Amino acid sequence: MVVLAQDISKLTDRYQTTVPSGVRKQLKLQKGDQIRYCIDLNGRVYIEPVRESGDDPALGAFLDFLETDIRQNPGRLHVFSGTLYDRLNGLVGGVDVDIDDSLSPDDE
Repeated sequence: MVVLAQDISKLTDRYQTTVPSGVRKQLKLQKGDQIRYCIDLNGRVYIEPVRESGDDPALGAFLDFLETDIRQNPGRLHVFSGTLYDRLNGLVGGVDVDIDDSLSPDDE
């Protein structure tokens, strides 16, 4: 595992801690923000900001499931090619997508 930064904080008598400034900056946390503690299958704990941007818990759970399955079973991944690829490419192959671009009011 590559570690980009490391910070230490101390637990109080009430099991509270301060999120170190480097972590707050990296996660773009502000006063009053919420953080989520996540534990992966290896027992590693990480935190992430809770954003109120309409996150879909079902989608998040599904993506977590996919990530776990891919990590545990990398041999199941196959190159996406053939007839299905050609059909899908014919439908969307010429479409330019900017994932940072805002949705139009009709698409929201």
